Amino acid sequence: MGKVIAIANQKGGVGKTTTTINLAASLAALEFQTLIVDADPQANSTSGLGYNPKEIENSIYECMVEGVRPQDAIIQTDFPNLDLLPSHIDLVGAEIEMINLQNREDKMKNALDSIRDSYDFVIIDCSPSLGLITINSLTAADSVIIPVQCEYFALEGLGKLLNTIKIIQSRLNTNLSIEGILLTMYDLRVRLSNQVVGEVTSHFQQMVFNTIIPRNIRLSESPSFGVPALAQDADSKGAVSYLNLAREILIKNGLMPQEA
Repeated sequence: MGKVIAIANQKGGVGKTTTTINLAASLAALEFQTLIVDADPQANSTSGLGYNPKEIENSIYECMVEGVRPQDAIIQTDFPNLDLLPSHIDLVGAEIEMINLQNREDKMKNALDSIRDSYDFVIIDCSPSLGLITINSLTAADSVIIPVQCEYFALEGLGKLLNTIKIIQSRLNTNLSIEGILLTMYDLRVRLSNQVVGEVTSHFQQMVFNTIIPRNIRLSESPSFGVPALAQDADSKGAVSYLNLAREILIKNGLMPQEA
């Protein structure tokens, strides 16, 4: 059974979609069958892989609200071992439509349960809010990665997210764990970046990934080409960092031997 990992932080601009696309592509490059679930109404993971959200017929929205089978919505991307369950703007309305449904927090979990055996990893790109879609994502997930940018307001809102995760752990998903906190947008030349790394590491210690994602032009550019950074420039610092993160996760989950 595949491991479902949500990439979540209600703060925008922290690198959720960049992490979703590039971590998933890295796991796929390491020959693990990987599915991206775009659970953000902005559909950036969908467009970042080269698909026009306006042309999507079936998406995660139809799977959650209308009972469409995920198998009928999943797109096989041009990258080996990497599939996409896309999003489109209708997902904005899903929260309102789901409010009166029974077990509304389980809609995504129920949809993904039918296909998770087909994948080694399912990576969910959450929306930048703590609304019903994100709660669905966290209820469906086995673990959560929290991207935190190396900037002044890095820890702002993190307590709120951790509190939401605790509530979900106690009421909706007792098996949910924190896969790790991922430091993103790191700039070696900026003293503040180093201060944030020190602050987050001292606060959260073992929860913080060893891999730190740098600011990198390839990571910024690649979505406009509809490809992961790995496909655009496999030797770029951004691509290499996400490959290192993928290896760190695989080692942590006993799927790759500890490197000597």
